[in-house]
Amino acid sequence: MSDTTSDDKKTGADGKRTLTLKRSGGDKSTVRQNFSHGRSKSVVVETRKRKFTRPDEKPAAAATVKAGVKPRAAAPAAEGRKPAAAPDEGGKRGGVVLNQLSQSEIEARKRALEEAKVREAEERKRAAEEAKRRAEEDERRAKERAESERRQKEEEERLAAEKAARERAEVDAAKRAPTPEEEKAAVAAGKPAGRRGAGEEEENRGPRRPGRTETPPRPAPRRDEERRRGKISLSNVGADGEGRARSLSAMRRRQEKVKRMMAGNEPREKISREVQLPETITIQELAQRMAERAVDVVKFLMKQGQMMKPGDLIDADTAELIAVEFGHTVKRVTEADVEEGIFDVEDRPEDMKPRPPVVTIMGHVDHGKTSLLDAIRKANVVSGEAGGITQHIGAYQVEQDGQKITFLDTPGHAAFTAMRARGAQATDIAILVVAADDSVMPQTIESINHIKAAGVPMIVAINKVDKPEADPQKVRTELLQHEVFVESMGGDIQEVEVSALKGTNLDGLLESILLQAELLELKANPDRSAEGVVIEAKLDKGRGSVATVLVQAGTLRIGDILVAGDEWGRVRAIVNDRGQQLKEAVPSQPVEILGLQGTPLAGDKFAVVESEARAREISEYRQRVTREKAVARQAGSRGSLEQMMAQARDKEMAEFPLLIKADVQGSVEAIIGALEKLGTDEVQARIVHSGAGGITETDVSLAESTGAAILAFNVRANKQARDAAEAAGVEIRYYNIIYNLLDDVKAAMSGLLSPERRETFLGNAEILEVFNITKVGKVAGCRVTEGKVERGAGVRLIRDNVVIHEGKLKTLKRFKDEVSEVPGGQECGMAFENYDDIRAGDVIECFRVEEIARSL
Repeated sequence: MSDTTSDDKKTGADGKRTLTLKRSGGDKSTVRQNFSHGRSKSVVVETRKRKFTRPDEKPAAAATVKAGVKPRAAAPAAEGRKPAAAPDEGGKRGGVVLNQLSQSEIEARKRALEEAKVREAEERKRAAEEAKRRAEEDERRAKERAESERRQKEEEERLAAEKAARERAEVDAAKRAPTPEEEKAAVAAGKPAGRRGAGEEEENRGPRRPGRTETPPRPAPRRDEERRRGKISLSNVGADGEGRARSLSAMRRRQEKVKRMMAGNEPREKISREVQLPETITIQELAQRMAERAVDVVKFLMKQGQMMKPGDLIDADTAELIAVEFGHTVKRVTEADVEEGIFDVEDRPEDMKPRPPVVTIMGHVDHGKTSLLDAIRKANVVSGEAGGITQHIGAYQVEQDGQKITFLDTPGHAAFTAMRARGAQATDIAILVVAADDSVMPQTIESINHIKAAGVPMIVAINKVDKPEADPQKVRTELLQHEVFVESMGGDIQEVEVSALKGTNLDGLLESILLQAELLELKANPDRSAEGVVIEAKLDKGRGSVATVLVQAGTLRIGDILVAGDEWGRVRAIVNDRGQQLKEAVPSQPVEILGLQGTPLAGDKFAVVESEARAREISEYRQRVTREKAVARQAGSRGSLEQMMAQARDKEMAEFPLLIKADVQGSVEAIIGALEKLGTDEVQARIVHSGAGGITETDVSLAESTGAAILAFNVRANKQARDAAEAAGVEIRYYNIIYNLLDDVKAAMSGLLSPERRETFLGNAEILEVFNITKVGKVAGCRVTEGKVERGAGVRLIRDNVVIHEGKLKTLKRFKDEVSEVPGGQECGMAFENYDDIRAGDVIECFRVEEIARSL
């Protein structure tokens, strides 16, 4: 009845159903919703459950559920109920669209389900196959292991059986050996003596007793494959071959390893070593030289409060402390020690043998020096010799009365000065050539100064005596002015009158040389490694670096490894002054050598070393020293007047070396006379060389070797001299007024006088309170009682009228500001540099020290 009433409500008067949003099949409830300002509203809430169906259900049922209508059986007509209306073609019912699945979607879902079932079946099949394969693999491996164990067991049993069989065979052999009585009986019966036969043995044994085991027969000899069973081959290391037994060497190595592991816990015996320590060394390198671990050295330093890494550098003193602590002895070395033992080697007197003298000819360029050299060479060289070779290599030997004399051709004085500047004394005797018609000239005086500075004996050769205007006596007299006293004037210097053009008295000159050499007693040891000096060197396009050397000691041979200056090399060829190839060069013999890596400088010393490594080490060290000297020269470390004063200041008697060149000799004498009057007991000018004329390259070389400055009065230096002075760092000063020259020298010499120290009192301050400030230390709160206090000035701390500290102020403050000075009557804060022992009541005295320069 209620249903009918409900349907009647939904049906209009015209019998048609009204459109409504309310749907049946859900739970409805009314909820009151409150709003602001006291407003409220009743809201109907309908809750409906949605049912999900499988794709294989009937579409009508699905549509019914989706529409929210419960499916029920059709009511009988007798009850007067109307059957549920079926959905129309569009799937609409009561104005609502039904969510019905299409037939294609249902079929797609069915196909996907069937494919999933097929995939699942295939995966199960694959898993079963994989499990079966694994089981077969495990079974195969187990069989292989069992087979391997069986073979190993059989091998062990076979070896044991062979061993037992050998032992039994040895016992049987000992039993079969006949006694001496049996041997005698056998010999008497006519049977061969020896081992008993098997038949005799059987007879002697008698019948076998039951239950007695027979001796097994001796094993057959091992077959070839059995004998090689333990050896390695491709077959038994392959996948199918059987494993090889551990070798005897492997067993021994394993035992040694076990022994080392067991002995590792025991302390090792300490080995004391001699450790060579340079000036600086890294911790890692020090540990290697001590044969210690770098970690242990770092731990030791950490215990001493120093946090360092293995790559850090430490000085030699610290390294020595570490090495001694680790139980090693120390040997201190320097970088220069790489040259130790190759130069100036002491020779025993019994090994020394006479050697030819080495002679250098010097003199004015127009006085016939070259002519004299040519005359000596032509008179003594064997006929047919190529004359150009002598001049080419710059040194040659001549023979006089069966004795050899070596001449060095040194045009100018550059090579001579360079040799002496590098400490290479190559010359034994110097010959001063003076023309009898020109007498003593400026370059003659230069030559005299060079010879005296070198400290070698001199022979005066008065040349051109064949000229009508020649006056040898004038030459002897003028030489007296330069302290050259010849024998005819009561001195000890030999003089010989010669004529290079006519060849007069050349033998007399050579005899004088031999006489002087006899007085010098020149000797050398030829039976040692070679040592000598480089006369000149050049770079030849076809032959490489070619050096002309003078062997001073030992014997130089082809194949020797030598060091010459900054360069090194192996001697590939030795050529004498006649162009002949030699196998060796003896002392005082000048030769050309080929094979150096680079071109050395004239005057460089050379020596033969034992290995290429040593030669390379010495060469690298010398190149480094040369670079450092070049840098020092560029910085102007020498040559200037002021710096020479600083270098000479520490000497008791300071010397001021000068080289003076003027336009005329009168100016030279005037300058020298004025400079001598400037000297005092503390400082004195030393004239290295003086002369009239322009400044030449020779003057620069002499100034470089003596450390002198060049003073030029109304003269100038040529381009070569300027370039040489700039390269060598020699200072040239030009003057045209003598008083300016004297004033500069006087000021420079005054700089050599030690300055006078003068102390000036500034003020006193009293400490009122001491404050301890973090990160600063102790700071004294003071009041300036007298004078003033300046920052940077010297201070003294006075306690009970006793000076207990002298130093400098670290800080000077007024309130919080750093100030430069504090006047009297004001308060301030002061702190000392590196000193904290200050107390209230102490007095701080402030003073300034001034150095007053002294003048001549």
